[in-house]
Amino acid sequence: MILRLKFDARTTRKPVISIATLETKALINILRADVGAREGEMIVEVDDEKVKEVEEVLKRYGVEVQELGEGIVKDDSKCIHCGLCISVCPMEVFKFDENWRVVLDPKKCIHCGFCVRVCVTQALTLYT
Repeated sequence: MILRLKFDARTTRKPVISIATLETKALINILRADVGAREGEMIVEVDDEKVKEVEEVLKRYGVEVQELGEGIVKDDSKCIHCGLCISVCPMEVFKFDENWRVVLDPKKCIHCGFCVRVCVTQALTLYT
């Protein structure tokens, strides 16, 4: 399960990811992080069977937790299969199939939005 974590000034000073890992014995994979002195946001991946426990611990320490859904969706009627999304995606969500058409695996998506910003036909939508 992919989670978006939002921190405020109180929680950026606490090792909440470490605390959640120790308390739940869950592996938490940080996919993306932008944490400053006053606020922060992380996208993390947690095993489905441990996600509720991890959410409880994080919320107890003041972290806003949001489960992220499907990720990226492609409108095939708009896509021109140019491959720009392939070139910018850090998680290799997109690839060309044997017919040189862009296909995707939305489960790999970390909701960074790079592909949405470069898509010239606006064929991509990021669901949160």
